[in-house]
Amino acid sequence: MGAMTATSGRRVLLAAPRGYCAGVDRAVIAVEKALEQYGAPVYVRHEIVHNKYVVQTLEKKGAVFVERTEEVPPGNIVMFSAHGVAPVVHEEARQGHLATIDATCPLVTKVHKEAVRFANDDYDILLIGHEGHEEVIGTSGEAPDHIQLVDGPEDVANVEVRDPSKVVWLSQTTLSVDETMETVDALKEKFPQLISPPSDDICYATQNRQLAVKQMGAEADLVVVVGSRNSSNSKRLVEVAKLAGAAQAYLVDFADEIDEAWLEGVSTVGVTSGASVPEVLVEQVLEWLAQRGFEDVEIVKAAEESITFSLPKELRRDLREEAAALVAERGGSGTPQA
Repeated sequence: MGAMTATSGRRVLLAAPRGYCAGVDRAVIAVEKALEQYGAPVYVRHEIVHNKYVVQTLEKKGAVFVERTEEVPPGNIVMFSAHGVAPVVHEEARQGHLATIDATCPLVTKVHKEAVRFANDDYDILLIGHEGHEEVIGTSGEAPDHIQLVDGPEDVANVEVRDPSKVVWLSQTTLSVDETMETVDALKEKFPQLISPPSDDICYATQNRQLAVKQMGAEADLVVVVGSRNSSNSKRLVEVAKLAGAAQAYLVDFADEIDEAWLEGVSTVGVTSGASVPEVLVEQVLEWLAQRGFEDVEIVKAAEESITFSLPKELRRDLREEAAALVAERGGSGTPQA
């Protein structure tokens, strides 16, 4: 794409790929299938994915989102979100006489398994990620005595390890590639024998969406990222857009959050969406822009995506009966709600 001029017509650069990744698609479908098979309520621990629209839509269908496992009445079904949970949460569900559906993204599960393997080999594990994020909490819980969080390159000075020859880094899957590698470089300066995980922890979808934004960033006067503010990968897309050269970049949940003042002097708008965002929200943004003269849409294609994940195996069982049996066998109280 060539450089823009002040006299160019108004256009939209639409990122591809964008929106749902395979792990999010699997998790959302899992909630819908569970509601179809077992009826409401199906409890979900934390937001199934970090998107306001998705959560509200599933709530209307009968999903109940809770922050703690203990909030779920005995004899019910609880689903674990795409971000994953620590082993202690599985134990909480067993103690609470709950049938479980694990909708953890398989790519997050891969990081969990890496953490367990390196901990078993007595490595110090440096987990690059953001404090308080559900995925980080879940991964850290796999090997709490071996894992310490590194929240960006500025945190590296605080890192201490037992044996500099036995140190490995892992990362939250939704970080920006550039942000992660900056932290890795700083860690390698401090620990030259630091080893890397056997495969990239940052998920393919996160990388592909960032690559598309990088390609459009230098061309766009404004980039609109559709996504929720608690979505790590969506927030990273805003940062990547600015670093790529976009004069403005904003995160919005819905089209009506766009400020018309942002369009002043703008001839090219880039549009993308985070990995937990349904396409209907992007379509609404495109309609909003078209009504204001941005009707010409060009696709910026960075990669092809064909990965799919099978649904959680628990959806092939009668979990209502299983939940009732847990209550009966363990002498718990409470009546499963159908």
